[in-house]
Amino acid sequence: MSEQAVETSVLDRYECRACGYVYEPEKGDDKHDIASGIAFAELPINWRCPVCTAKKTAFANIGPAGTASGFKENLGYGFGVNKLTPSQKNLLIFGALAIGFLFFMSLYGLQ
Repeated sequence: MSEQAVETSVLDRYECRACGYVYEPEKGDDKHDIASGIAFAELPINWRCPVCTAKKTAFANIGPAGTASGFKENLGYGFGVNKLTPSQKNLLIFGALAIGFLFFMSLYGLQ
């Protein structure tokens, strides 16, 4: 079980709380010559945000890419929407808006 925890921590992304930049280990950091596959914990202590130069301590762990957003204990509430990934939520929201717009436009054909 400890091996799995190590694997997920390597995949975790970190977001700068000052500017919103997300460090993704799969991509690395081209500006500071950090190769892809380097975990956030393995970055040099003097590494700074490539956008706003905030210190490493200004970053918060946001978990691996593609996971459901929100606290794990809250994911069971609601109508199952809390278990959706951010891209699935966007598809649901904008898809519903597009269908609503189409229904609204179809009212012009009811003369």
